[in-house]
Amino acid sequence: MKDERVAPAWKPISGERQFRLLVQSVVDYAIFMLDPAGVVRSWNAGAARMKGYAADEIIGRHFSSFYTEEDRAAGMPQRALATALSEGKFEAEGWRLRKDGTRFWASVVIDPIHDETGVLRGFAKITRDITERRKAQQALDEAREALAQAQKMEAVGQLTGGVAHDFNNLLQAISSSLELIEQRLSAGRTDVAPFTVTARAAVDRAATLTRRLLAFARRQPLKPERTDLNALVVGLWDLLGRSVGEEIRLERRLAEPLWPVHADVNQIESALLNLVINARDAMPDGGCVTVETGNASLGAGDLVAEPGVEPGDYAVLTVRDSGTGMPPDVLARVFEPFFTTKPIGQGTGLGLSQLYGFARQSEGFVRIDSAVGRGTAVHLHLPRDHAAIASTGQTEPAAVPAPAPGRPGRGTVLVVEDEDLVRMLLVEVLESDGYTTLEAADGTAALARLAAAEGEAEAGKGPPIDLLVTDVGLPGLNGRQLAEAARARYPDLKVLFLTGYAFQALDGRPGDGEDGLGRNMRMLAKPVAVDAFRTMVRSILSDGPSDGPSGG
Repeated sequence: MKDERVAPAWKPISGERQFRLLVQSVVDYAIFMLDPAGVVRSWNAGAARMKGYAADEIIGRHFSSFYTEEDRAAGMPQRALATALSEGKFEAEGWRLRKDGTRFWASVVIDPIHDETGVLRGFAKITRDITERRKAQQALDEAREALAQAQKMEAVGQLTGGVAHDFNNLLQAISSSLELIEQRLSAGRTDVAPFTVTARAAVDRAATLTRRLLAFARRQPLKPERTDLNALVVGLWDLLGRSVGEEIRLERRLAEPLWPVHADVNQIESALLNLVINARDAMPDGGCVTVETGNASLGAGDLVAEPGVEPGDYAVLTVRDSGTGMPPDVLARVFEPFFTTKPIGQGTGLGLSQLYGFARQSEGFVRIDSAVGRGTAVHLHLPRDHAAIASTGQTEPAAVPAPAPGRPGRGTVLVVEDEDLVRMLLVEVLESDGYTTLEAADGTAALARLAAAEGEAEAGKGPPIDLLVTDVGLPGLNGRQLAEAARARYPDLKVLFLTGYAFQALDGRPGDGEDGLGRNMRMLAKPVAVDAFRTMVRSILSDGPSDGPSGG
């Protein structure tokens, strides 16, 4: 027999009850009311599920119970209510506590509630647990960072053959110069100046190559500074030439005068290198790559296709090739992360997407012109830097006077270097300038030397150590760790770091002194000229008195 039962007719309910049922039925959001003082006055099922409190356990308690101890100590709950009241809404993300003490990452919105007369009656608070979303975003960010680093290293790898060839040539120039100097000196001749000039020039070129490679390989956040794109292109030209090979002709057309920009130099260099490598790969049978610069004043009509980009003056860096070009479907996708037309293993697909992100982060944009058989041109537009150097607070570093010839240095210097030849040369320079020197080959031996010097100074048997000169890349206890351990005992000890890793070895070390290293701490990048080393040592030791080890 057919079931003739009919569902009961829907009965209308009051608006207030309907709203209460709606709020109570929501389980994915914590929705509750606070009185004007921040005391909980209502509690829905979502709040109970998320935070672990039953209604009778939490109603009547202050909502700061959900905040971490450090946030409560900082007065964050009170500021949240004050912001909601003054601005009409408070919205934030942060750690919150459940009843059992575990933390979750919450998205929080607080709105003030006024009655019809404008009197504050309390606050409506909505909380959502977004812990999993945050974890997923962090994992995605880490993956993007790793792939971006892989893309940088891919570019460095493209240079390996050319750089190795160039380094061998430089070593040949140095080696031959030294042999000829030895031969002439042994024959009683002193006309060796041409060979010393050749050797010095080779060392300078090798140092420049090394710094470029380290800059490309290292990780660092954007560090915008006033930049001349023409000077950047000229400085990178040798490296670009090695990256394209002998079958590709490399040309440059630099506009004069060119407007300066305010952007991260390392990112521009990395972008330029990758664009030139992309252009090379688009010309398997050879061709021409042209690097151009220019100025462009763009109005709103010129930027219709660039949402969020402001009209104004831009300096433009262009890399143009005579290669195969791209069809419209490929051109439409070139800025997508991980999209690549290269074979598997020959590209990460991050080059142009990374360039696009850098340009937008720098308040600029990228445009690409390409057609099959007609080549490709990539235009990087960066905003003109209108600010004068003086108005940006940038100043040219004051030149430190060179040591006066024959003037003896005063002080005791501990030199820590694991390379015997380098340590011997540094000590020779210091002793020839009149300084008292001590030596150590590693960090452990250096700490022992410092302790011994302290004991001798206290006994009146010797001077304290005034300056620690240390290589950063020491075996075992590295130079940074050595300096931290030494200054923990001797806070006024002055330190000069020498490093062959540009400034990467101390990245992220906050401080208040020159280069962000800290008080009485300086750095020189290897290879360092003898006169530059002398000048820096004299500058540090003359920059106020040091109590040496006895000051700790």
